[in-house]
Amino acid sequence: MRNAAARSGHEAASCHRRRERLRQCLMVAGAENLPDHELLEIMLFISHPRADTEVLVRDLLEGFGSLAGVLGADIGALAAAGLMKPAITGVKFVREVALRFVRAELHERPVIGSWDTLIDYCKAQIAYSNVEELHVLFLDHKNALIKDERQQRGTVNHTPVYPREVVKRALDLGSSALILVHNHPSGDPTPSVADINTTRDLGMAAAVFDIALYDHLIIGRGRYASLRELGFILPKSKYGVRNISEPHLPDSQHYRDISAGVRELARLSRFPSVRGELLKIAARYELRAEAVKR
Repeated sequence: MRNAAARSGHEAASCHRRRERLRQCLMVAGAENLPDHELLEIMLFISHPRADTEVLVRDLLEGFGSLAGVLGADIGALAAAGLMKPAITGVKFVREVALRFVRAELHERPVIGSWDTLIDYCKAQIAYSNVEELHVLFLDHKNALIKDERQQRGTVNHTPVYPREVVKRALDLGSSALILVHNHPSGDPTPSVADINTTRDLGMAAAVFDIALYDHLIIGRGRYASLRELGFILPKSKYGVRNISEPHLPDSQHYRDISAGVRELARLSRFPSVRGELLKIAARYELRAEAVKR
């Protein structure tokens, strides 16, 4: 019994020394110089004041893949990984503080001029969610963020989007521009046919009220896709909308550019069914280009 008590005392002393060393490293070297596992261990000190968290941290990083994966995991997944309520509260607290810090920067300066910050924010927000989430970023006339709202939370591969509701909310907030953001839980940000159609429908609906759709971002694990960069979003003026049922057609070259972008997506896709659907879309855009040309 004395041996067990001595061993327990030795382990407690070792744990205490390790924690003091990590605290010193944080204060002297700076948090930016600590590896992910040490940052996570320090974060768990508060909720595990006496326990050795080193093994727990290793299991968390192996299970979720990274520190970002741990912070982005939902409550159920964290509980299943062995975290108690105080630890889960701490993880969610740290995540929200980080998001608010970045969001404050987007409120203060034009989003379009802070693109890298915006992408980092979107990745931190939804890249590791295990279901699809749709967020709408509402911007003012200076392109600063008015509000980030989660519009929908769907399944592992689908989130419904209602353009009428998005435009109505934009009018309520006095927003002059939108950025649509959603994640693909698979980690692959390749746009689906539904993503492309949603982008088109929302762009046209917003243009009726002189609201610009700047982009539709699809967030994967460590990667993202911009439907504007892929050619699926027209400038607001090019929609030329008189009303929802009477859009003016863009020029032939625009449709050819879209077709080329879709074919490139098809070439990169790993899924034959998606590749086939994308090639069909590309063919339809080529037909539109010929029709406009005539």
